[in-house]
Amino acid sequence: MALLSFILNPKSSLQRSSLSLSFGLIPSISSSLFSTLCRGHPSSQSQASPPVPKKVPFTVSVHGRTWQDPYRWMSNTNDPDLADHLNQENSYADAFMADTHHLQQTLVSEMTSRMPTKISTPPERWGPWLYYQYIPEGKEYPVLCRKLEIEQTGWIKTFLRYARGGYVHVGTCRISPDHHFLAYTLDIEGDEQFVLQIKDLRSGCTIPKLQINGVVSLAWAQDGRTLFYTLSDENQRPYRVLCSQLESDDMENITVFTESDSSFCVDITSTKDGKFITVYLIDSAKPLHGLQKVWKRVSGVQYFLEHHHGIFYVLTNAPMSEIMEWSGEGYYLARCCLEDLLLCNWQNIILPSEDSSVQDMDMFDGHLVLFVNKKSLSIVCSIDLPMAIDRKHQVKIEDLNPWFFPLPLYSCSVAPGSNHDFKNSAYRVVVSSPVMPDVVVDYDMSTRRFSVVQQEEVRGFCDTCPPASEQDMNQTLGKQYEKDENVHTSESQRWKDLSAEYCCERREAISHDGVRVPLTLLYSKTAWKKGRSPGLLQGYGAYGEVLDKSWCSDRLSLLDRGWVVAFADVRGSGGDSSWHKAGSRFNKLNSIYDFVSCGNYLIKEGYVHRDQLGAIGHSAGGLLVGATINMYPDLFSAAILKVPFLDVCNTLMDPSLPLTILDYEEFGNPQIQSQFEHILSYSPYDNICQGSCYPSMLVTASFHDSRVGLWEAAKWVAKVRDVTCPHCSSSVILKTNMGAGGHFGEGGRYAQSEETAYDYAFLLKAMGMLKNEE
Repeated sequence: MALLSFILNPKSSLQRSSLSLSFGLIPSISSSLFSTLCRGHPSSQSQASPPVPKKVPFTVSVHGRTWQDPYRWMSNTNDPDLADHLNQENSYADAFMADTHHLQQTLVSEMTSRMPTKISTPPERWGPWLYYQYIPEGKEYPVLCRKLEIEQTGWIKTFLRYARGGYVHVGTCRISPDHHFLAYTLDIEGDEQFVLQIKDLRSGCTIPKLQINGVVSLAWAQDGRTLFYTLSDENQRPYRVLCSQLESDDMENITVFTESDSSFCVDITSTKDGKFITVYLIDSAKPLHGLQKVWKRVSGVQYFLEHHHGIFYVLTNAPMSEIMEWSGEGYYLARCCLEDLLLCNWQNIILPSEDSSVQDMDMFDGHLVLFVNKKSLSIVCSIDLPMAIDRKHQVKIEDLNPWFFPLPLYSCSVAPGSNHDFKNSAYRVVVSSPVMPDVVVDYDMSTRRFSVVQQEEVRGFCDTCPPASEQDMNQTLGKQYEKDENVHTSESQRWKDLSAEYCCERREAISHDGVRVPLTLLYSKTAWKKGRSPGLLQGYGAYGEVLDKSWCSDRLSLLDRGWVVAFADVRGSGGDSSWHKAGSRFNKLNSIYDFVSCGNYLIKEGYVHRDQLGAIGHSAGGLLVGATINMYPDLFSAAILKVPFLDVCNTLMDPSLPLTILDYEEFGNPQIQSQFEHILSYSPYDNICQGSCYPSMLVTASFHDSRVGLWEAAKWVAKVRDVTCPHCSSSVILKTNMGAGGHFGEGGRYAQSEETAYDYAFLLKAMGMLKNEE
C-alpha cells in the first residue's frame, strides 16, 4: 500500500469497484472422469470436505426465460442458516490454509519489516495554519494535527483521530473557511451509513444537535457557519441537500434541494475560492437565496465548475455543434462570466491536444492546474491566471504557455495533495510508480521550480537507492520531453526508485478486435526466469476507474520470489471516456476479451509459465475475472476474487438494492429485454461452465458490505462446487468477514499486510510452491 497516499487522500466512491448459457445446455460429465482429466489442485491439510449449503427451490422468470436459482435464499441476510453456513465456510477456509500459517507469518514479517517506524505527511499550509497527519508508532490509523504557522511549540493541536475497522471509520472531513469548525462523518458499523459530527476546534467540543444519520458529502459556505450536506435514502443514494446554520438559535435543518429521479444521485462541493456551492449554483455569501441552474440535464453529460474573480471555468463533455474541431469524446474547458453562464453562453473553449484528454482541474488565485491523460499516461500542467485570450476563439492548452510538471519517466500515479489554500502558488502532488515509493512534490507555479518534499521510506531499500539522474528528472511527455530551462535539480530534489532491482515495462496486448490493450509489467531483474516464472494479472474494467498502479512495498514479497505482477488496463477502465464506453453496457464483453488477451500475452511472450498464471479482481474486477474463468477455465491456475460482483443479472433486476439503479448506466437495465440478454450472456453466476475444471479460488466477502451483497460470493462458491469438477472445486474457498468492516475492509496498515499475506500464501499454495518455502 502506498502509505502516504493512504493518509493524504483516502478513496471512496459510489461504485461496486463459451458465451453459451449454462441452463442445462451442456451435458453433464461423469465424476469418474475427473480423476484422469482434471488438473491437480492443492487440498486442505485435514482433507475436510467443503460445506454443502441447503437448496431451496426458486424459479426465476424474465422475458420469457425460466430457470432455477436454488441459492437465492442466501440474499436474505436475516436467515440464520446463512450465518451458520458462512461460519462453516470460514472453518473450511481455515482448514484449507492451515499448512500456510508459517508462510503467512513469514510474509507478514517481511512486509512489516519494510514499513518505516514513523509515517507522516509533511506540513501543508492552509491560511494561518499548518496541517499534517501521522500514524503513531505501532498503530494502525493516522492522526490529523495542526498548529498556527507562527507558533514555535510542537504539534499540540491534535483534533481528529482516524480509525477504520473495529468500531468506527471516518469518512468525509471538511474544515470551515475560518478554521473554527470541523465537520466529518463516522461509519459505526462498517455498512457506510455515516453520521455527521461537528467539532468546535476552539473548544474541542462536539455539537450534539447536529449528529445526523445518512450524511454523504459536505460543503461549507463562505461565512464559516452554514454547512451544506447531502442525505442518502434507504438505498444509500444521496438525494437531498440540506443546510444548517451553526450558532443560530435553532440550528434548523433546511432542505435546499431534493432529487426525485432515482437514477441520479446528488453531490455537493464548493469552488476553490469558497464563493459558490455547486449542487446547482449557490452563492456562498447568500446561502439561502436560492439555486441557479447551470445547464439543462442531458444523459451522459457532466459539468465541473470552478470560479476565479468573476469568471467561471467549466470542465465538461457537453456536445457543442459550433466547435468543428471537437471530436465529441472526452472533456474540454470553457469559461465565461456569471451572466453568460446562466445564459449558457460559454466562450473561450480550451481544447486538449491530439491524443489527449483533460481529466481534472484545480484553481488557485494565480494559476489553473490541469490533469491531462495522454495515451494512458498522466500529465499535469499549470497555466498562469488571468488568461489574456480572445473571448471569441478556441485555443489549445499549448497556446497558453503552460508549465508541464516534470514527472518520473515511469510514473503511473499522480495524486493531488490536499491543496486547500486558494492563495498558494505551490501545488502539491504525490507521485508514485510500481518501482518508486511515494514522493511528495511541491511545484511552485510562480517560479516554475519544484522540490521533493518527502519520499516514503522503505526500510532496507531506499537508503541504498541512487537518486534519479538529471535526465530522468526532466522526463515528461510529448512536447514536455524537451528540458525546461526553468527546471533546476539538485541531489536533494531528486526522487529515488528501485529500478536497479525491479523492472517496470509498458506493453500492449492485441485484443480480439485488434485493439491494443495497455499492459504494465513488474518483475525482479534477478529472480524472474523467462518462461518459468509464476504471474499475477490484475484488472478492473468498470466505471472509467484507472487501475491503481502506485507503489506497494508488500508486492516485493512476490517479486522477490520470481513472480511477475501485471496490470491490465482493459476497456471499461479509465484513460478517456471513449475507452470507458468501449467496455461498458453493450460493449462489456470487450473488457473480458481484453483481459483474456493480456493473460495470453504473458504466456506467449514467456513472462509467465503457462500453468502458473493467477488473476485477481476487486469488486467489479471480480466480474471481469469470474467471466473470464467461465469462458476460459484453463487460462488461470489460481484466482482471487475480493468482494466480487458476480450475480450481475439478479442484482440488477432488484432495484431495491443499493446502487442498482445507478448501475444501469454502467451495465445496462435488465428490465429491457435486449439489455437483459446481453447481461445474461456474461453474468458470472449465470454462466458457470458445467462439468469443467475450475482453478483454485479464494473468494472474499464482508457481512456488512453495502455495495456488493455478501451473497454474490456465497452463491458463486456454492454453485461452482455444485456443477463443476468436485475435485477441483474443493480448492475453492470462501472467507467472509463477519465482524466490522465493509466493502473496503478494515484498512489499517498492519491489518492490510495480514490480509495481503493471506492472499499471497493462497497463491503460493495454489501454484504448488509451499515446498519452496520450507
